[in-house]
Amino acid sequence: MADDETILKAEGLSKSFGPIRAVDGVSLSIKKHSISGLIGPNGSGKSTLFDLISGIQGKFSGSVFFEGKRINGLPSHKIFELGLGRTFQTPRLFMGMSVLENSMLAGKKQKGENPLIAPLPERWESAEIDLAKKAQDQLRALEISHLYGQLSSNISGGQMKLLQLANALMGDPKMLLLDEPTAGVAPRLAQDIFASIEKQRDEKGTTFFIIEHRLQVLFKHVDHVFVIHQGRILAEGKPADIVKDQQVIEAYLGE
Repeated sequence: MADDETILKAEGLSKSFGPIRAVDGVSLSIKKHSISGLIGPNGSGKSTLFDLISGIQGKFSGSVFFEGKRINGLPSHKIFELGLGRTFQTPRLFMGMSVLENSMLAGKKQKGENPLIAPLPERWESAEIDLAKKAQDQLRALEISHLYGQLSSNISGGQMKLLQLANALMGDPKMLLLDEPTAGVAPRLAQDIFASIEKQRDEKGTTFFIIEHRLQVLFKHVDHVFVIHQGRILAEGKPADIVKDQQVIEAYLGE
């Protein structure tokens, strides 16, 4: 269901909560190594669409394909193992663990997680040290390495956003769904976050699909934009075309 240029394809996605149709027949495709944006008014279905794609909402109509494989019905951790990760509008962290410990948890295939190997430190210590160095580098790139020893519950909301992004990148994803990655962070740091996203795409080929309300920042960095309104895709195209679309202006940009 995917060609060589497509990493993610959604077909006819619909999800209702009682009488409310949160997502209504959404179909879209994302190209490999691209940075795409998803915008729309509050309550338009953006986060619910990400929930359907990432396996958070298990029951819905339609189909989702990742690298040609249908992923409907797979639990979210299996989807993550395939290389599709996500962040949340409200960060989900282990609050009783340090910033560094949180970021290290996202590393895949850790030897120490094997119950047969865990009692044998000589089998996993060197890998754990390498993982800690990688985590420090990721935290440094997002300007929160100085917080590495603090409990995640003791850092600010904006710093939690940055930690969540670091965690997501530590999993070496092929594609990331980012739900408002710059909400609660300073304007200068918002620019730095998107610069880091571009660098990750350019150096590692990671594909990004991003919900963002800071349109001035988003439009400087994305290749393609989808506009969702009342659960449906209202328009899509390059940022320069989207800002001129009269339907978009009336439904969102002009609010």
